[in-house]
Amino acid sequence: MQQLQFEASWDKALAAEDRLEIKRIFDETKRHDQSDIVFTPIREANNHEEALLVTVLVHNFTNESLSFQNTRLLYSIQGEVIAEETFTLPALSIPHKTSMPWTFIFPKGSYQQQSDIVNGHIRLI
Repeated sequence: MQQLQFEASWDKALAAEDRLEIKRIFDETKRHDQSDIVFTPIREANNHEEALLVTVLVHNFTNESLSFQNTRLLYSIQGEVIAEETFTLPALSIPHKTSMPWTFIFPKGSYQQQSDIVNGHIRLI
């Protein structure tokens, strides 16, 4: 059975309202027929450094733990590739059958500027 887990720094810093929203999204998306990695969008934004922040709920539906060591991710909006980046994230290790929220940061210059950064999707490549 799929479990929701928060990385330690998220667990300490996450606002109650955001935690409830993530739990709601988890409850709506925790059932999946395949043994796969699925990224469910939570929110997209730009920070003060103009980096693109893409927060997702990473569902590890597989029977193996998931880590991000030189892992290439693609971010697209309505099928158009907006960003592609390689991530090495020592703090992010997701056990099997576990879902965890995470914000992937695409630095300024590594993504195509869009007027609307909504309804995007991340996938492993």
